[in-house]
Amino acid sequence: MIGYLIDMDGVVYRGGELIPGSDKFINQLIKKDIPFRFMTNNSQRTRLDVVSKLERLGISVEEQHVFTCAMATARYLASHNAKATAFIIGEGGLLTALHKSGIAINDQSPDFVIIGEGRTFNLELVEKAVDLVNAGAKLISTNPDLSCPTPTGMRPGCGAMTAMIEATTGRKAFSLGKPNPIMMRMVRKDLSLSTRETVVIGDMMETDIFGAVQLEYDSVLVLSGGTKRSELHNFAYQPGEVHQTLAHYGRSAGILPDSSLVFN
Repeated sequence: MIGYLIDMDGVVYRGGELIPGSDKFINQLIKKDIPFRFMTNNSQRTRLDVVSKLERLGISVEEQHVFTCAMATARYLASHNAKATAFIIGEGGLLTALHKSGIAINDQSPDFVIIGEGRTFNLELVEKAVDLVNAGAKLISTNPDLSCPTPTGMRPGCGAMTAMIEATTGRKAFSLGKPNPIMMRMVRKDLSLSTRETVVIGDMMETDIFGAVQLEYDSVLVLSGGTKRSELHNFAYQPGEVHQTLAHYGRSAGILPDSSLVFN
């Protein structure tokens, strides 16, 4: 049995636009009962939010098909401290994941300061986070991504926002998102797959492919997102396969028939 851990932005869609053929690929996985999870470094959205966005793009999945870095963060912290509390800079996806894992919000003497993506980030929150870290709270980031794509360009990502607190406190954050093996192992176990049965499909060499290489998962790089073919020579590690899009990979793997694809 083969199962897939699939990145989203740059693989399934770009911003709010479906990448042609990706809906057909996902629909075939469901039809053929091939196990998969969407594996995202976006901590803003809840699983339900992600499902709703995919529905608008013509992809019908369930919440169980989505695994976020917010979930990985919450589960990891709860497994090490069942009564953990945290001060949060982040949005609904992170707050929901923490609450579901039993982690309470505490802005006075928390065990952790957790940074996620979002537009709620401001200097008042940064100052509070710095004070709490200096007082002994451990610094956590949901993912190391320095930037996030938007319809109008790029905005600072979780890694960039965390860097401000790291620089001020002299403390290095522990990041649970891709390429951290903790998250990528969690998602594999969520599907009850072995290492040899796991295939990662992503568009970023530094996160998706690097994480797969560390854990000896098979890897597929698609060129519909953040990595160009001309950039591959810059990396000491390489993906197992390279394809233009998710649909092109689907045809190569026999999941999609040639006649079902739309190329542009």
